Amino acid sequence: MNAGRATWSAGSVILLLLLCYFWIGLTPFAHSDGKGGLPSTGNLLNQMVIIVLFTMAIANLWRNPGRSALFSPHALLALILLWFCFVSLLSFDPATAFRRIVYALLVCGCANAALLLPRDSRDFARVLATGTVVILLLNYFAVIAMPTVGIHGSNEVEAALAGDWRGIFGHKNAAAAGMVYLVLFGLYLRKASYPRLGSIIAILAAIFLLFAGGKTSTAMLPAVLLLGWLFEHCRPLRALLTIGLVIAMNVILIGLSSSPATSSILASVGIDATFTGRSSIWAFALARISDAPIMGYGFQLLWGSEFLRDITTESWAFLAAHSHNSFLETLLNGGFPALILMILWLLILPLRDAGEAFATQNDVGLTRLFLRIWIFSILLAGLENLFFVNNGPLWFTMLIAVFGLRLQAGASLQSQQ
Repeated sequence: MNAGRATWSAGSVILLLLLCYFWIGLTPFAHSDGKGGLPSTGNLLNQMVIIVLFTMAIANLWRNPGRSALFSPHALLALILLWFCFVSLLSFDPATAFRRIVYALLVCGCANAALLLPRDSRDFARVLATGTVVILLLNYFAVIAMPTVGIHGSNEVEAALAGDWRGIFGHKNAAAAGMVYLVLFGLYLRKASYPRLGSIIAILAAIFLLFAGGKTSTAMLPAVLLLGWLFEHCRPLRALLTIGLVIAMNVILIGLSSSPATSSILASVGIDATFTGRSSIWAFALARISDAPIMGYGFQLLWGSEFLRDITTESWAFLAAHSHNSFLETLLNGGFPALILMILWLLILPLRDAGEAFATQNDVGLTRLFLRIWIFSILLAGLENLFFVNNGPLWFTMLIAVFGLRLQAGASLQSQQ
């Protein structure tokens, strides 16, 4: 890296603050009870911080010619948010839904602005390297120096997780997913002026991933690397490798979990046919979706609500925090219109943008990073609630990939390498 370019611009500092806020939060060591210490949308301080960060980012971009790319695609994003406003207006708690929609808008703005803040790809790599090192150090510090915080204990609700690393994350599944992103960051940094540091980051994140015990994320990592390579080199298979795989994965997972015969076969070979209890939650969510397939129940309102507690059910699933499937969760939030819009935004357009980005040859390494993050995110969405989960790093990082692919397709980030 050229020492002459090692100065930090205001945009780079704001980007680092955004990374720290979403990845570390304001109270990173406050989840010894297993509930998590990352930003909560219901916390007044966090709401004030996100407003300040959003304002700083927009102010920094005010004279930036790339500011027109904010919230792109404009019409589609506006339609998604307006639909959520409409269904929430008719819900049982419009005020709460509207507050969460505003927060979601701010997060989208921050993620999109994050890619316009650095002066060039070297600035972006420098900030990413700095933020990633800080994140990794804090996670290892939590495990080594504060094991009651950084490692799941036997006295928690999920006692079976005892010994699994979670670092500054609230749960080992979130930690495992986060470490996959960090491995991908490290692999990118290896090619972006930080060969040694990038390798160290990737190795340390991979070690943490193994000790976190996140089997799904661990298995997905090599698959994502393979799928990314195939996407880049096998153009006719791109849609099949991404959208086709996501559709098949969701149909197969939910179908297998709901079939008693298939469940028995899977159990006989040692496979958990409930997918760690998700099958009951999916069945419960599908039942609720069938009751409100068009409108849903309002933006992020159903789980934990009095409305849900009033439903007579013999299943424990109504106590779940979410549906553990982003597509089912979208149906609950806004029905089939919301799902169609989200698929268009998060699956169809990134697929097109990624293809166009590789065709432009505009910083292939950066495009490859965004592609890998996007592939991992849409696969993870079949097993976790990811879309519009505004607390924590997962949704924010997925948004960076989605917006990043769009910018790369338009050659809005110019490579300086």
